[in-house]
Amino acid sequence: MKTLYTAEALASGEGRDGTARSNDGRLAVDLASPVELGGNGQGTNPEQLFAAGYAACFHSALRLVGRKAGADLTDSAVAAKIHLGQLDGGASFGLAAELEIALPALDLATAEDLVAKAHQVCPYSNATRGNINVDLKILEYAA
Repeated sequence: MKTLYTAEALASGEGRDGTARSNDGRLAVDLASPVELGGNGQGTNPEQLFAAGYAACFHSALRLVGRKAGADLTDSAVAAKIHLGQLDGGASFGLAAELEIALPALDLATAEDLVAKAHQVCPYSNATRGNINVDLKILEYAA
């Protein structure tokens, strides 16, 4: 792989209950375990950060392949849900992802084609492929 950009961040404190910051200072967040995991929920968590990154990255890939195809991407959007769960009877943990995609200016067949192409281009999709389940859902399209 030819590196085009490297992001750097440092997490410190108590892991999920600490802080994270990028080396350039543009990202600085307090981390807190969600209430569902016994935390106080008073900060963000790794799954939220992953969801935001995957949604933004996939949307960028979708817009790239859409522009190349001359598709109308008006009001397009991508929402990501990252699920944290137990594996091996609770001995370890894993992730699963759902991407909910809106392409309201496109018919379903065109939307499906672009989503499949974006899934091949997106770095997050390429990193997760074969490692976690990623469910792609087109929720909005032109009838």
